[in-house]
Amino acid sequence: MATLLSARSRLTVFPLEGLTLAYTTQSSDSRSLGDIAIVGVIESDSATGDHLWRLAASMYTNPPTGQTQARWILTQCTRARTVKAPTYRDLPDAKWTADLMRELHLDALFANHAILRTGRLTIE
Repeated sequence: MATLLSARSRLTVFPLEGLTLAYTTQSSDSRSLGDIAIVGVIESDSATGDHLWRLAASMYTNPPTGQTQARWILTQCTRARTVKAPTYRDLPDAKWTADLMRELHLDALFANHAILRTGRLTIE
């Protein structure tokens, strides 16, 4: 399931274990709840969203479920958006394009997200 998506929105850009990630949200309806999280690897010629899922899996002794990996990824994104570190960038109105390769529907809301979509993201 590959989806090419372009939009303009707030992006939070942050480093994570050798990857540089961009996080944003979209809404599944007109209420603008931001219930869809979009997380993309940026600034890499070879890393993809799969690298992010493998990183999440490596944080656990026993193989985690996709739900657990998704919650770990979302925790990193919301932490980056909340904590203002010198290496984090908040881009309030960025134009971007994402090649989204994976989508996971969470079994319950987590950090106000029902869906996590990951892949590669380019900031224009």
